Amino acid sequence: MVAGRLICGVDEAGRGPLAGPVYAAAVILAPGKRAPAGIADSKTLSAGRRERLAAAIKGRALAWSVAWASVEEIDRLNILQASLLAMKRAVESLSIAPDEVLLDGMHCPALAVPARAIVDGDAKVRVIAAASILAKTERDSEMCRLHERFPQYGFDEHKGYPTPEHLEALRRHGVCEIYRRSFAPVRELLEGGD
Repeated sequence: MVAGRLICGVDEAGRGPLAGPVYAAAVILAPGKRAPAGIADSKTLSAGRRERLAAAIKGRALAWSVAWASVEEIDRLNILQASLLAMKRAVESLSIAPDEVLLDGMHCPALAVPARAIVDGDAKVRVIAAASILAKTERDSEMCRLHERFPQYGFDEHKGYPTPEHLEALRRHGVCEIYRRSFAPVRELLEGGD
């Protein structure tokens, strides 16, 4: 890596849930400045630790952005394409253009700057891990907001993932507007299956 180059890390959160948008974050850490201590793949951190790190990342990053793709876009495009769209939006919303973008996963959205996908990037590359923390905390906050509108589903607990409790609530209360109708458990319920 050339000194002083602006490297942007990008990751998404929320590909697996049955409900809610998919989120993506883009982060550029300042070259030559120490990143906040403890940055790691968001999946390995407690919710409280993620929240503290998210605040530190936002405070110290050269630039950061969070974007999403809606439930309607997920159903229209498919979850992979909607995730790539959210990633593209996050990068394009940055206040500074990066020299290179490193993304977690196997796919890159079409961007105006060079980009590389890195499998398990959130575990291997600090700036991608930073993005994973922002994407996860922002999406979790959105699911808690949606819980206030639809408390019967328990979104504040499972964040839309298909836990046994969530599937039971979905069967009991039916499909509301924030569900991804293209996902099998939701589609099957709408089609009258169990």
